[in-house]
Amino acid sequence: MYINSTQYISGIPSSWPGSNLTIGSSGQKVLQLQQQINRIAENYPALPTVTEDGIYGSATANAVREFQRIFGLPATGVVDFPTWYKVSAIYVGVTRIAEPD
Repeated sequence: MYINSTQYISGIPSSWPGSNLTIGSSGQKVLQLQQQINRIAENYPALPTVTEDGIYGSATANAVREFQRIFGLPATGVVDFPTWYKVSAIYVGVTRIAEPD
């Protein structure tokens, strides 16, 4: 038996930013969220796309609210811990990151 190991794993979205994302939030985690929402929207056209600018404004909040409705989460428009991981899980599913080539 041979077990592979590595110091670096690529292709897996980084984890929870540590606090809720809401209107007024900005930075890399907001940008990551916006990119993932836009990619998910390719498979779920009811989900609106947003400008990928790293700024959590009303359009991002509306897209998050719609994501939450579609996937059975409380539709608050705030990215809390459960929403972040649901976005990550759906993103992995639609991009097939978890599937071997």
